[in-house]
Amino acid sequence: MCGLIAAFTRDGVPPTGLAAALAAMQARGPDGEGLWQEDGVALGHRRLAILDLDARAAQPMHSADGRYAIVFNGEIYNFRELRQGLERDGHVFHTGSDTEVLLALFARDGDAMLRKLHGMFAFVVWDRQARRGFAARDPYGIKPLYVATIGNGIMLASQVKALLASGQVSRAPDPEGQAGFWLLGSVPEPRSWYRDIQALPAGHCAWIAEGAIQRMACWHDIGQAWRDAALAVEPDDAAVVAGVRAALRDSVARHLVADVPVGVFLSGGIDSGALAGLMVEAGARDLQGITIAYDEFVGSHQDEAPAAAVLARHYGITHHVRRVGREEFLEDLPRILAEMDQPSIDGINTWYASKAVAELGLKVVVSGVGGDELFQGYRSFRQLPAWVSRWRRLSSFPGALALGRLAGGLHARRTGNARWRHAADWLRSLEGAYLLSRGLFAPDAFPTEADTTVLAQEFDPVAHVVAMTGSLPAGPRLALGQIESMTYLRNQLLRDSDWASMAHSVELRTPLVDAHLLGKLQPLLSSFARFPGKCLLAQAPDNPLPDAIQRRNKTGFGIPVSRWLAEAGIAANDGSRSWARQVASAWTKADGVKA
Repeated sequence: MCGLIAAFTRDGVPPTGLAAALAAMQARGPDGEGLWQEDGVALGHRRLAILDLDARAAQPMHSADGRYAIVFNGEIYNFRELRQGLERDGHVFHTGSDTEVLLALFARDGDAMLRKLHGMFAFVVWDRQARRGFAARDPYGIKPLYVATIGNGIMLASQVKALLASGQVSRAPDPEGQAGFWLLGSVPEPRSWYRDIQALPAGHCAWIAEGAIQRMACWHDIGQAWRDAALAVEPDDAAVVAGVRAALRDSVARHLVADVPVGVFLSGGIDSGALAGLMVEAGARDLQGITIAYDEFVGSHQDEAPAAAVLARHYGITHHVRRVGREEFLEDLPRILAEMDQPSIDGINTWYASKAVAELGLKVVVSGVGGDELFQGYRSFRQLPAWVSRWRRLSSFPGALALGRLAGGLHARRTGNARWRHAADWLRSLEGAYLLSRGLFAPDAFPTEADTTVLAQEFDPVAHVVAMTGSLPAGPRLALGQIESMTYLRNQLLRDSDWASMAHSVELRTPLVDAHLLGKLQPLLSSFARFPGKCLLAQAPDNPLPDAIQRRNKTGFGIPVSRWLAEAGIAANDGSRSWARQVASAWTKADGVKA
């Protein structure tokens, strides 16, 4: 895991700007820094050494013939198999890194190499002979890559704040990106907080020449797996169990590829517990499990530590419980906001878990993020289809719509949640129900910090969701799996996992967020409804999770942020909305413009 910067311009970028951008990503790569330039092109890199720790694997890396140069952020888990194929073709390697394999594969296959990669990645290649650049990003968007328009060309980087640090990029706001934050608590791709910065979308690649993106294409759409799943013939239970177990074992084993020790985030839940069990079975030695705990939760169901301790004993894992209190949070708050790459209402727990990982001297950790999206574990998979179905029946009666709007308005006033004013209209569709459930502020009730002119009064919840996901399958559970994977997981959980772990120079790996795993499970996805409570995941290890863990109600990685802010007199204790205002105010101060 690393940080990269690339500039393609008509007359160059000031060296001070490139140096400042690299300095802004120091935590992403404390093990080395490199910068290479020629006319109109610059490639820079910060290295976190995970594979081939020798300096010979440093970046930017050049092909043996000098034609190609690459900067790369991520890991290619099948690089050894790919290397063997290239060696059979006569290629000679000089490092043990996946970067060199990636570069050789591109030199041989061009963009056709993308479908051969199993991993998380964002990279930029420069072809010195053709004077053309190429950039690509993994299917889920685990690794970020942003593109900024500057006066004389474009810049690409692993972080928005690195682009801003270059001094070449405007801080002018993107009203639609900021509206997305107020609506759902994260900025939706491809937008960013800033007008002149956009994400290269997940699963996309781009060709660059003459200081501009000449062509962009989607090379992998994870939504297609969910659409195709609706067409699959459902197998019997035994085939589903066997297929899930084999696919998970393969994914976990691949995610252990490293030349340094790998730890695991250990909550008291099914996702991290199953991964811990599978990691042990895959040969992980002296596995370290990290749990975050809060004094405010002691004795309550929200305290993850006791359940995590059960899992650690069950799988023979060394268990570390890291306690976090209000005073530490308030002391860390300025740093957290400074390291948050784009505004988000989440990520704090991952920040502290990664802090604990770094304190143990580990560079790599496995996370159970993505388990609820893949195995349909959120309450929304049961609740939202029921809401929509029930309202469709009720709204067919005369006067029901008007009555529903009245009841929604009363509920909104009673709870202080303005979204419920729209319940009668939004519950006509699954997309609307999703926004009602997952949303932060109603589009016509943004706080004073927001630009209230962006979202029209005729807000269309279906169009808003489909803009992020593409077309959806007809089945509500599969549709929700796609929605959760391409909105909340992509725009919030994965993005937060990246900045929060990289702030501590920790590489976070996601065996349950993997395009190859999704492809293997695609024929089985429609059958998951027959296996409630993520039991397929819980029973995947040969030594399944203890029954008490499987029966335990989901808590998630909770953290008492709103309570701490209220006790410190910083913000009202109104859940995520107060934290959203606190986050936005940090960007307002930094930008000198209205949030």
